[in-house]
Amino acid sequence: MSGLQSLRLVRVSAVSGRRILAARVISFIAALAVGAIVLAACGFDPLHLGTQILKKSLGSRFGLEDLGLLLTPLILTGLAVTVMMKIGLWNIGADGQFYIGAFAATAIGLFVKGPEPAMLVLCFIAGAAGGALWILVPTLARAYGKVDEIITTLLLNFVALLLVYYVATGPWRDRTTGTVASTGRVPYEMPDFFGSLHWGFVIALIAPVLFGLLLRYTKWGYEIRLTGANPEAAHYAGIPVRRRMITIMLLSGAIAGLAGMLEVTGTVHRLQGGISNNYGYLGVMVAVLARGSPVGVIAGAALMAIILNAGIILQTQGLTTAAVLALTGLIMMFTAVADQFAHYRLVRALPVPAAATAAG
Repeated sequence: MSGLQSLRLVRVSAVSGRRILAARVISFIAALAVGAIVLAACGFDPLHLGTQILKKSLGSRFGLEDLGLLLTPLILTGLAVTVMMKIGLWNIGADGQFYIGAFAATAIGLFVKGPEPAMLVLCFIAGAAGGALWILVPTLARAYGKVDEIITTLLLNFVALLLVYYVATGPWRDRTTGTVASTGRVPYEMPDFFGSLHWGFVIALIAPVLFGLLLRYTKWGYEIRLTGANPEAAHYAGIPVRRRMITIMLLSGAIAGLAGMLEVTGTVHRLQGGISNNYGYLGVMVAVLARGSPVGVIAGAALMAIILNAGIILQTQGLTTAAVLALTGLIMMFTAVADQFAHYRLVRALPVPAAATAAG
C-alpha cells in the first residue's frame, strides 16, 4: 500500500510517436473488449459479428472497394482540417465546403458540354474553387477582423446544406426519371481502376504526401510552420503572417471542395441533399487522430473508414443505428483517453527530507 502511495503521474512535454501508437493500439483493444461484453450482454455473439466484419470488410474485394470509396472523402476532409491546424486555426466548415465543391462540379457537369477529360479537369478546378470561395468570408473575417473562424465556418455549413437541398429538389431536379431529391446524372465520371474504386482515391492518397513534403522541405512550408508555432516571432522574422494565413485557409477550403467534386464524379454521380454523409465533421475527427501529421491523415481516415464500414455491416446483422453509433463513440473515446494518458508517466515520488518537513 505504501508503495502505491509513493507513485504519481507526471506529465511529459514530448511524447514519441511509438508511445502514442502503442497507447492507441491498447485503447482500441480495450474498446473492442468493452464493446464485446456489452454486445454479449444484449444477446449478440461478438465473435460472429467480428468474423462478419473482417470477412465482409477486409476479406473481400467488394469490402475493399467500399473502404476505398469511404477513404477518399475522409482523407481529403481530414487533410483540409489538418492544413488549418498548421497555422493554429480550426476549419469546422469542411462539410459546407464539401457541399459547395460538389455543387460547383455538378453545375459544370450538367450545363457545360465538352470532351470528358477536359470536363473532368474543369470539374476539378470548379470543385476546388467552390470550396475556396466558401471559406473566403471566414478567411477575410479572421485575417482582418480576428473573427473566430470556428463559428463562421461552422455556421456556413448549414447555409451550404440548404442551398444544395434547394437546387437538388428544385431548379436542378431530375425531370427525366422523376426523382425529386437529386439532380440528373452528371455525364462525366472519374475512371475506375479497381472495381468501383476510381482514380479520386489515388488523388486523395497523393494529396497528404504532397502537402507533407511541401511543409517539410520548402521555404513556404517553413514559414507556415513558424507562423503556426509563434505568429509574433514569425512577424518579427519578416514572414507575411496574414498572407500565409489567407493562403492556408483558402487551400483548406479548396481541398474540402475537391472532396465534394470527387464524390459527385466518382461515387454518387449526381447532387443530392445528403451527399456529404457528414464527411466534413468526420474530417475533424480524422485530423485529431492524425495529430497534425498530413501523412498521418491517411492512417486516421483508414481507421475511421473501417469503423464506418463495420457499422454498416453490424446494421445488417440486426444492430440498430443507435447501437452502432454508441460502439463508434466508445472507440473514439478510448482513443482520446489513450492520447492523454500517453502524455503521462508513472514515477516514484521522492521522500521529503525530515529536515525540510520540520522546517515547513
